[in-house]
Amino acid sequence: MTFAIITHVPHILEQNQCFAYAPYVREMNVWAKYANKLLIVAPKSNSLKTSIDISYEKLNIEFIAIKSFDVLSVKAIVKAIISIPKISWQIYSVMQKADHIHLRCPGNIGLIGSLVQVLFPNKPKTAKYAGNWDPKSKQPLTYRLQKWILSSTFLTRNMQVLVYGEWEGSSKNIKPFFTATYQEADKLPIMQRDFKSQIGFVFVGALVSGKQPLYAIRLVEMLYKKGYNVALELYGEGIERKSLEDYISKNNLDNIVWLKGNQTQETVKKAYESCHYAILPSESEGWPKAIAEGMFWGCVPVATKVSCVPFMLDYGDRGVLIAMDLEKDVRQLETLLKDEILFKNMSQKASDWSRYYTLDVFEKEIKKLLAR
Repeated sequence: MTFAIITHVPHILEQNQCFAYAPYVREMNVWAKYANKLLIVAPKSNSLKTSIDISYEKLNIEFIAIKSFDVLSVKAIVKAIISIPKISWQIYSVMQKADHIHLRCPGNIGLIGSLVQVLFPNKPKTAKYAGNWDPKSKQPLTYRLQKWILSSTFLTRNMQVLVYGEWEGSSKNIKPFFTATYQEADKLPIMQRDFKSQIGFVFVGALVSGKQPLYAIRLVEMLYKKGYNVALELYGEGIERKSLEDYISKNNLDNIVWLKGNQTQETVKKAYESCHYAILPSESEGWPKAIAEGMFWGCVPVATKVSCVPFMLDYGDRGVLIAMDLEKDVRQLETLLKDEILFKNMSQKASDWSRYYTLDVFEKEIKKLLAR
């Protein structure tokens, strides 16, 4: 089977190998097991690969480089108008060769892909919508347009659209799905947390305004000022790093808040194993892997009520749903900090739930999708 991937994820070409963002590549490696050849349509990055980039396992890959674009300014819109015809033709040409078409959404490339796929009603297709599918959420026009096209059983035929969560009124194209990081073999015993020394919080994600890492810092700061022995490790990089460094320095938090930068999966796993809480006060998510991964290792998740997060946290039974109100959120956490038994029960529920969604289960579901 020739399997075509249409994605906005930048790829790095080095020594005849394709590298990209590790969580995305790990997932695509599962899909690729059932293909003889991969056709990857994606922007090419000239950056050097980092610790969070890995390569595809499949060797038979044809990479088709396309221009990335945005519509955030008048100049960018003009460039996009010039680029879109060529990108559309490149995507069309690849779809013609493919036995199965796979779109990665949302994104500008995903939007073009969702339009071009209309011309191939008889080819089997899948789309992974990795963003927030909640129809009531406020989203950019391009995201809403993609969701409308993908939901339309008239425009989008012979396609299964994988979304996070179950949403009332969904069309037959829409299939509730999940993602995974760990295998059954990774289900090692949960390390016992020490409650007599420091209570650890961990934030894993890009240091950008949408992930709201500053709120995570302020939350831990307020707990610290109230006398709790707490600390926070942040893993990731982004444009907010300098302002976060300034805030940490200005408020003398160097002894309890540490910016760790991008690290390997193994390093992050060790942080999950030792910390008590995984925090992600994000404005928007699809299926937040950082939360699911933390839960796998017994961290109690602390996250906002976006997308399918309330379902993941069982509406507060296996995690803390924060309101983005410092005083209210601190009070919620204080209840757990004062009750070790409550914490352990919540930690166990979080781990039990997350450990169902392994890569083994994920692969079985992918195999079913491709067999249709």
